[in-house]
Amino acid sequence: MASTTIDTLLNLVPDHPDRVLTHIQSHPEVASRQDAHGYSLVHAATSYNHVDLLRALIQDFHVDPNTVDEDGETALFNAETVEMAKELLALGVNLEAKNTEGQTAAEKLNDEDEQPLVAAFLRESTAQTTPDAAASVLAQTGGASASHTAEAGTMNGSADDLHAPPPLPNGVQIEVGTMQPDEVGGEPDPEFRRRIEELAAREDFETEEGQRELRGLVEDAVRGVARDGDGQGSATRRRLG
Repeated sequence: MASTTIDTLLNLVPDHPDRVLTHIQSHPEVASRQDAHGYSLVHAATSYNHVDLLRALIQDFHVDPNTVDEDGETALFNAETVEMAKELLALGVNLEAKNTEGQTAAEKLNDEDEQPLVAAFLRESTAQTTPDAAASVLAQTGGASASHTAEAGTMNGSADDLHAPPPLPNGVQIEVGTMQPDEVGGEPDPEFRRRIEELAAREDFETEEGQRELRGLVEDAVRGVARDGDGQGSATRRRLG
């Protein structure tokens, strides 16, 4: 297979990812090549849910996870499962990258003919990576009710008006509705805001460790709402789909 072209390798990805991996182990220079439309092995591995091949390409052969095709789309735009989207984010794909039409992956995939569940996950991930969005969680949950359920969480109101909250601690379901101005309950807790601002100012905020601490702060806030709402804090994590 020494003369194998990138087009041949791309055609092998769906059914024979092991053969692709074997070939690039002998010819690592092929790992980052793209076809005439900019389609890469990273795009193909994502589209066909081959996690091992995707990891090898990015971690072992140092292929840029943000490689774009002729439409300006990274492999994240090809993700067909939440698990694959999570893997790409862990491997360093840019969540906010836009294609030539000005859409992020979350925006493009938010269509019944695309992958709405993946889009919902990406929207949640976007909220978790911005300190302003995290600080607003306390205000958003001020009018929320917590209940013990294994059912998926639901939100009232239009998708244009509300953003999905981050993944919740075990057993908490958040149902967000419309509140009147006098029902909001004031500003978010100053101590919570201070902790988020301190974390956002750290040099390691964009690292995996920094983002893990941010998620922890958000979960602390939501747990507080659950305890205030019914005196308990246990439940199941909100599920997508």
